[in-house]
Amino acid sequence: MIRTDALTRRFGELTAVDRLSFEVRPGELFGLVGPDGAGKTTTLRMLAGVLRPTGGDAWLDGISVVREPERVKHHLAYMSQRFGLYTDLTVLENLEFYADLYQVPRAERPARLERLFQFSNLGPFKDRLAGKLSGGMKQKLGLSCALIHQPRVLLLDEPTFGVDPVSRRELWLIVHEMVAEGVTAVVSTAYMDEAERFDRLALLHRGRLLAIDTPETLQKGLEEEIVEVQVERAREARARLEGLPFVRRAAVFGDRLHLSVGSATEAIPAITAALREGGFEVKSTRPIVPSLEDVFIGKIAEAEAA
Repeated sequence: MIRTDALTRRFGELTAVDRLSFEVRPGELFGLVGPDGAGKTTTLRMLAGVLRPTGGDAWLDGISVVREPERVKHHLAYMSQRFGLYTDLTVLENLEFYADLYQVPRAERPARLERLFQFSNLGPFKDRLAGKLSGGMKQKLGLSCALIHQPRVLLLDEPTFGVDPVSRRELWLIVHEMVAEGVTAVVSTAYMDEAERFDRLALLHRGRLLAIDTPETLQKGLEEEIVEVQVERAREARARLEGLPFVRRAAVFGDRLHLSVGSATEAIPAITAALREGGFEVKSTRPIVPSLEDVFIGKIAEAEAA
């Protein structure tokens, strides 16, 4: 459904997206995952036909975003980080306005509106001004407006950014239901805990593709083991362990450390001894299954070393 080939975008001296190539299958929930500045928004804007690539090309259902950007827009819905809701219109008026923009036949609107209200739980608030909605409700309204014309492709740019946990869950329920009905969705996020929701995901860093696969395969493919250490003064403890020959990387996760090692069995006694010698109280040490954040940190280290 979506294919990119060496997709590139430069802003002066800055290369925001650097020769990005990947494919998205029909009906797939595909993730663009990475921190701020990774190139996620720029990639989605090029896919949506609103930003012209500097190099390469992308195709949505066979249509080139370089040669026919306006034709691309008929097949998709693009929800940017700041979706264009009209705060002085009600929930229902916003939906009606977007239905007009997308030329949705009037005979089909009642059924579509009812469906969207059912998805979003916005029915009781249909007469409330959009400007009076909470952040999570605004995001759900934005998503509903994007879905009013029943697109084949859904492009969502960090839809859960700054949204409360309950609204985040509700937004994902809507997205999963649309994908279950055959919509192809590409969603960007900086939240690693959301990355496990995708069928496949692309890890991006500084505009480049670090890895692409299913979450499970990426986690299993990490060529090292992870040891979790619960210890007081975690940041000081990390400084104590960094540079030791058996610790490849050390990252702080709250009051815990995630240490990348060659062999957890061999490293745990040495880690415990090094911390105790430094005056740290070690509460627990154990090998764990690598998280996607562990994978991402490892991939960044590999890229920077290369």
